[in-house]
Amino acid sequence: MNRPNLIILVLFYSRHGATRKLAELIAQGVESVPGCDARLRTVPAVSSVAEATAPALAAEGAPYVEAADLADCAGLALGSPTRFGNMAAAMKYFWDGTASEWLGGTLAGKPACVFTSTGSLHGGQESTLLSMMIPLFHHGLVVLGLPYTNAELMTTSSGGTPYGASHWSGVDGDKAITDDEKRLAVALGRRLADTACKLRGA
Repeated sequence: MNRPNLIILVLFYSRHGATRKLAELIAQGVESVPGCDARLRTVPAVSSVAEATAPALAAEGAPYVEAADLADCAGLALGSPTRFGNMAAAMKYFWDGTASEWLGGTLAGKPACVFTSTGSLHGGQESTLLSMMIPLFHHGLVVLGLPYTNAELMTTSSGGTPYGASHWSGVDGDKAITDDEKRLAVALGRRLADTACKLRGA
């Protein structure tokens, strides 16, 4: 009997599209591993206006994440743009609402990784990646980085860190993802999927 493919959740928030492009590259890496499927999901924006509401469905791109996506996944890639060296409020708001999953151990023992994009080269890529790891540790996920066996970590002059994939998008968001950034994002997705398979004994 054939086993169903493992689902790797690629959960991201993207305001101008740079983080979404990284998510798609990570998904490409995930799906390069036999027996693994990437599931792209996003979170709605938050507003300081109490009366503002988001539509029930995302206007375009990936659907909004649901509790079932966390339960279904065998691994998680988490991405957010940098906001003053931290994850965006929309992503933080989502994790603040996952107490039921935390209490139930929904994500415990599953592998995870993080990724980000920044407007400036030294705009907090590493601190954002580290901040996104914190709720993952609390949920009991096994957090992965990128080892220096990925030679691009030594040659990149834009994004790419041992803590996770990253992209320097420029102040106007007009910088294309570099070859090094692409290779590191795909490698991170592949490493996440490989680890999920090993942990599941696939």
